[in-house]
Amino acid sequence: MAKNTGNGFRKGAVTKRSQFQAPNGNFVKRDTSNGRFMDQKTTGGTFKGVRKES
Repeated sequence: MAKNTGNGFRKGAVTKRSQFQAPNGNFVKRDTSNGRFMDQKTTGGTFKGVRKES
């Protein structure tokens, strides 16, 4: 299980999640068990500790 350290990084990987970059440039987090979209990041950059889809 991933834990936040409070120092700007996460220790461990977030499981059962993936992310990809949408056409509008924002990153979208997806649940890998059912394929549903969970969250969209609007501040730029990627979600920490979440693997990227190819």
